[in-house]
Amino acid sequence: MFLTVVIPTYNRLSILQKCLKALEKQQYHHPITNYEVVLVDDGSTDGTLIWLEENRLGFPHVRVFCQSHQGPAAARNLGVEQAQGEIIIFIDSDLVVTETFLQCHGDALAEGYKTSEKVFTYGRVINTCNFENPTSEPYKITDFSAAYFATGNVAIARHWLIEAGLFDHQFQQYGWEDLELGVRLKKLGLKLIKCPDAVGYHWHPAFSLEQLPKLIDREIQRGRMGVLFYQKHPCFEVKMMIQMTILHQILWGLLSLGGRLNEKTMAGFLQGLIDQGKPQLALEIARIFLNWYNVKAVYAAYNQLK
Repeated sequence: MFLTVVIPTYNRLSILQKCLKALEKQQYHHPITNYEVVLVDDGSTDGTLIWLEENRLGFPHVRVFCQSHQGPAAARNLGVEQAQGEIIIFIDSDLVVTETFLQCHGDALAEGYKTSEKVFTYGRVINTCNFENPTSEPYKITDFSAAYFATGNVAIARHWLIEAGLFDHQFQQYGWEDLELGVRLKKLGLKLIKCPDAVGYHWHPAFSLEQLPKLIDREIQRGRMGVLFYQKHPCFEVKMMIQMTILHQILWGLLSLGGRLNEKTMAGFLQGLIDQGKPQLALEIARIFLNWYNVKAVYAAYNQLK
């Protein structure tokens, strides 16, 4: 079993260094014969390519490809097209994995193939803001994911991706390109195998108020891309996923008091939590109005289509 780890990256040099170093430390045996890392730089401007060139001898498994800034969907497609392995493992460039990461995916796939070829594995993603030692973070209830196909930590045979049609390049803004591909994979009959031992630690800086404009913009983008998702698959399941239902309007409208609880009116309270050393709690509370921005963006984008 030859594995190709496909990683799109855009201006994440500091954590990318840890990501690649962890992948060079992989311990593996049967059924894995070898692996490579296909890194696709999506037009970074932070010196990523310079650093990769200067340190290429330290990363013998890494092959680098470049494209202009087109988004993660196009970057992942380029990675799949250039892959030499029959198994593709998708991770993000801010994910730091354990030394047995590849072996756990390989073992789970081999076990699944005993009964069906139509399987793929989904590993565990643990969120952390510990940059110095990200793998020390314990699993939390907020790390749970019920996603069917998410590219933060997933392994799948390359030919299924080709048959499904790869990622849709229309998803150039934030969100949904992986879950939309997941809908097509599900139609092919593929089954998800949870692989919690294949652990990746998703690093992000501790929440601060300065991040809110970017987070709000991301929710607006996610709303727009959600409508594109629904255009491609106009069903109730997708409407629930993208929060385009009266239930979501009522829920987030009530919790945010119709938008009156927002980044301005809650700034003092959120900063107080941050000052108490509770940035994660502050972020979870901020998600109330962030979800309201998302719901409004979904309906705004949908109404533009009418």
